[in-house]
Amino acid sequence: MSIQIHLVGPLGTSISVEVQEEREIFPALRKYGKSGWSSGELPPGGVSLPLAMADIFDWNLIGARPYTNAEGEACVMYRGQSYKRRELDEVDTKKIKLPKIVKYSRGARPTDLPHLKEGEEGGVQYVTLISFRGGGKVLDAYVDPAKLAQHQAG
Repeated sequence: MSIQIHLVGPLGTSISVEVQEEREIFPALRKYGKSGWSSGELPPGGVSLPLAMADIFDWNLIGARPYTNAEGEACVMYRGQSYKRRELDEVDTKKIKLPKIVKYSRGARPTDLPHLKEGEEGGVQYVTLISFRGGGKVLDAYVDPAKLAQHQAG
């Protein structure tokens, strides 16, 4: 039995890649993701993963490329869009308690689908690619081995 992975390239080209077993899916996504190929669609609110993965996530899995912008800010390029790293500190007051969040987001555009936009209508709106929050368990399959070694050493 073969498994088809459908990918979209940085220029909008679509291809299908065939793997023979489920264990070959992540290596295939990493291989093609290094060149900017991605699969699937962005869910509303973006992907959500545990906070512990913020610095060790393997961006190749989604076809994103990390870079530092001219202002020295951490960003990723995903499907031709730039998403900036934003760190929201923990808030703990009598009225509200919010955990620390690290998210990659960008300003919303008029052409973005309404269900992907966050924020007040008529105000500043964002589209989130991915957010890291909470104390969930690190998902080993989503970890970049090189970043994990760096993170543990540093």
